Amino acid sequence: MTAVRTILVTGAESGIGAACAAAFGTLADRVAVLYHTDLDAAERTADLVRRAGGQAMTVQAHIDDEGSVGAAFDAVETAWGPVDVLVNSAGLNMSGVPVRTMTLDQWQRLIATDLTGAFLVSRRFLVGRGEQVGDAAIIHISSIHAYAVRSGGADYCAAKGGLSNLVETLAIEEAARGIRVNAIEPGMILTPMNARAQADEAYRRTLEGNIPLGRAGEPEEVAALAVFLASAQARYITGARIPIDGGLSLMQALGA
Repeated sequence: MTAVRTILVTGAESGIGAACAAAFGTLADRVAVLYHTDLDAAERTADLVRRAGGQAMTVQAHIDDEGSVGAAFDAVETAWGPVDVLVNSAGLNMSGVPVRTMTLDQWQRLIATDLTGAFLVSRRFLVGRGEQVGDAAIIHISSIHAYAVRSGGADYCAAKGGLSNLVETLAIEEAARGIRVNAIEPGMILTPMNARAQADEAYRRTLEGNIPLGRAGEPEEVAALAVFLASAQARYITGARIPIDGGLSLMQALGA
């Protein structure tokens, strides 16, 4: 019989995070649903986990705040013990503001969530496990914009580029303890971050015309990859950055 694992998912109140939480629920795992402010949305995710066959608890956390991250992990560890799998899906989208007019507050706000937050939850995950050796996984939801930059995305692209190096460094540092660290790099996924594309089919079609596979992705497809990376089938994968974008990032140099 497969042991029940403790899974902690940040940003689990919606989008990719919610889909990941529900997917781990189907494996009868215990899933901690971390949310920023929307408790009702987090409870809906927790209900999805339970209906799928898993256990769930909701925990509020501001991942850019060290004390808040620590308190969230404390709550989960008190209830269920050390976390086995961390899926960090919390994040902010690019501002669309060029560097010459971007405020320092905007820059720092996004870096704090998308990069410093990733550092804080990773570090607290590792501290909670101590020096024990055993199969465990950290999975960060990054973006193809870690390397395929966009005008107006300096804040986001810089954060995700830094996340790539954080993931690779952690993979080296933690390999001896059996902790695998990987990044998933989505392209266009139909989540609240792409609210206009969800609501406006004509607009979505114009964007999908740039994707070789001809469509946007679904959160459940990203979640399936996260489940795989946390599984025994992926025990030899660490330090990887895996795009899931329908081929979009391959189109960078066309038209040059």
